[in-house]
Amino acid sequence: MKVTVDFEECLKDSPRFRAALEEVEGDVTELELKLDKLVKLCIAMIDTGKAFCTANKQFMNGIRDLAQYSCKDALVETSLTKFSDTLQEMINYHNILFDQTQRSIKAQLQTFVKEDIRKFKDAKKQFEKVSEEKENALVKNAQVQRNKQHEVEEATNILTATRKCFRHIALDYVLQINVLQSKRRAEILKSMLSFMYAHLAFFHQGYDLFSELEPYMKDLGAQLDQLAVDAAKEKRDMEQKHSTIQQKAALQDYSSDDTKLEYNVDAANGIVMEGYLFKRASNAFKTWNRRWFSIQNNQLVYQKKFKDNPTVVVEDLRLCTVKHCEDIERRFCFEVVSPTKSCMLQADSEKLRQAWIKAVQTSIATAYREKGDESEKQEKKSSPSTGSLESGSETKEKLLKGESALQRVQCIPGNAACCDCGLADPRWASINLGITLCIECSGIHRSLGVHFSKVRSLTLDSWEPELLKLMCELGNDVINRIYEAKLEKVGVKKPQLGSQRQEKEAYIRAKYVERKFVEKQHASVSLLESGTKFLPQSQEEKRHSGPEKSLLAGEQDVVSQKAVAVSSDEARRESLFCPDELDSLFSYFDTSSKLRSMRSSDSGIQQSAGDSREHLASTISANSLYEPEGDKQESSVFCDSKQPSPGLQLYRAAFEKNLPDMAEALAHGAEVNWVNVEENRATPLIQAVRGGSLVTCEFLLQNGANVNIRDMKGRGPLHHATVLGHTGQVCLFLKRGANQHATDEDGKDPLSIAVEAANADIVTLLRLARMNEEMRESEGLYGQPGDELYQDIFRDFSQMASNNPEKLNRFQQSDSQKS
Repeated sequence: MKVTVDFEECLKDSPRFRAALEEVEGDVTELELKLDKLVKLCIAMIDTGKAFCTANKQFMNGIRDLAQYSCKDALVETSLTKFSDTLQEMINYHNILFDQTQRSIKAQLQTFVKEDIRKFKDAKKQFEKVSEEKENALVKNAQVQRNKQHEVEEATNILTATRKCFRHIALDYVLQINVLQSKRRAEILKSMLSFMYAHLAFFHQGYDLFSELEPYMKDLGAQLDQLAVDAAKEKRDMEQKHSTIQQKAALQDYSSDDTKLEYNVDAANGIVMEGYLFKRASNAFKTWNRRWFSIQNNQLVYQKKFKDNPTVVVEDLRLCTVKHCEDIERRFCFEVVSPTKSCMLQADSEKLRQAWIKAVQTSIATAYREKGDESEKQEKKSSPSTGSLESGSETKEKLLKGESALQRVQCIPGNAACCDCGLADPRWASINLGITLCIECSGIHRSLGVHFSKVRSLTLDSWEPELLKLMCELGNDVINRIYEAKLEKVGVKKPQLGSQRQEKEAYIRAKYVERKFVEKQHASVSLLESGTKFLPQSQEEKRHSGPEKSLLAGEQDVVSQKAVAVSSDEARRESLFCPDELDSLFSYFDTSSKLRSMRSSDSGIQQSAGDSREHLASTISANSLYEPEGDKQESSVFCDSKQPSPGLQLYRAAFEKNLPDMAEALAHGAEVNWVNVEENRATPLIQAVRGGSLVTCEFLLQNGANVNIRDMKGRGPLHHATVLGHTGQVCLFLKRGANQHATDEDGKDPLSIAVEAANADIVTLLRLARMNEEMRESEGLYGQPGDELYQDIFRDFSQMASNNPEKLNRFQQSDSQKS
């Protein structure tokens, strides 16, 4: 109810005025309560709306996740994406509505209550106070006696002043009441109108949004109708197929045939036959396990789960036989026998057993035919001058192409047949000897132990590039010239294709373990015949050798050990890449790319610079092996003896990159970790580093060289490779477990040397290996193979060092050009 207070009544202070004031005051109190309640309800509505928006957003994110999951179904993904985008817009519109509501209702009404109603309350307090003072003045004035003139005047003056103040404050109070009554109508209607306009905008935006989406929704509805028709048709087809399969299964049950018996030798996927078989384990308990077997690619394999890599039971079916097995209690058993082992299998029925036996026999016959055809084709393509120098150059060109390990290794002279028995198309290799072997001879080599022969498959195992190059540098012809040099003299007959396994085993043991056929006396020594003499540097030469020469000359460092070979069984330390050090790795790639861009484009200059560098390094390395006693004194180690010891022969051949001479030295009994006490206690592996050959280092490591033996100056192979800037060798030694924390007599480890030389490639390799090692130790991941990034980077460096070494020679080339 609207209440208006008259100003005239205010001056009279009549009962009507007091009644009007009481009514107004009660109305304002009730108005304040209503407004406070409305503000609180608005706040609750906004909070609830925001919670609704949060839940709606989570629901929308669930739709987006479902859309991403349905990425293979374009219709579902597109539709859900459009719907989630529309819902996101609606959430945004809701948030705008709630913000507008907060401004229009909560903010405006709270302001009205806090400002206007508070002013009314303050005016009311002042009015009540002055009213009380006026009443007191009237009472005092009435009580004064007429004979007391002084008191009469004082009371009269107080009453006059109090009335004047009352009229002033009362008029202000009435003004405040009338203003409040007029303003509250505008404030309430203004805030509500703003709130309603916010709703109008919200629904208009939603309508426009869904109006744009409506055509797509209609199209989708039509597609859904068609999908329903297609689904009904597919359901009928599946029901018909189900009925057909059920009838076929009933016929199979009636004929007691468990599985469709068929095999296809010419299957497109290479699988001749597959199915479940029971396999007897080779453990002491002879347990039987059911596995999924298949005959494919001339091999018998099985797997436990579909995602498991198949386990090869028989590598080459041509060397196997299959037979029934009736001497055990289980039924339907048959045995697949290879030269190295046998596998006992059990089918579910007699028909299945017969089918598997026939499939294996047919695969064996087919494999023989295919291999025969391939051999004829290879013979027709091969040149009669295979052993000539020209064919050797053609072979090396082939090695740079992308053939498989089998093709690359078999094209080396003599490698097309087994090194020990002559069987064609060998699929195995001894990586430390550099020869190819048939499957039976490879089994015999395994029995010798890894200190004599390390066997690896040319088709199943992965081959590192440096190991492939090692195989291609040696070969069956080279090794047989060493290990069968006295074969005719001693009158021993080499095993042939039809020889018994016992005969082959005795021959191989005599050849590689006892070395009965190795020529005991050296016919010639290549280094001595060439007239190469190693002279010490004079003091004057050392003064003028420059920083590079002094660095190389000061590179001879070793541990104070006795001059005997030291074998090492240290396991390779693998590690995981530390994610916290990625910035260092990325900075390396930036640095290396800048250095790569600075490389000279003139290939002739690069070649001459590289040759100069190589000659300089070899000369300095050779001359710096000795501590000079005089300016013209020659080394007694190289010049006194015409027939060096096997260890010295290995030492020299390692520097000269002569793998056949190194193999010959090992055959004569050279210790692979032989220490040259005359030359700073350097080892053949350190000499191989100085020689600059990655393959030579790999050959020594495969034959048991200790990668951590150091010279007198405390420098091991990793130190020397870092000083010389041989990135490929650094990569190889880190992969083989070199200790990069070892310091030389100057307290420098390989990383500090590489940093001083500003060699980005080597710094990166060392830092990466160190970060991986720290990560592995912190997480206790001992023996783990390392993460994919770590393996990929080292694999890339290995490939580059073996196939494109010129990309890693930028530091050597730039130094040579400067000199």
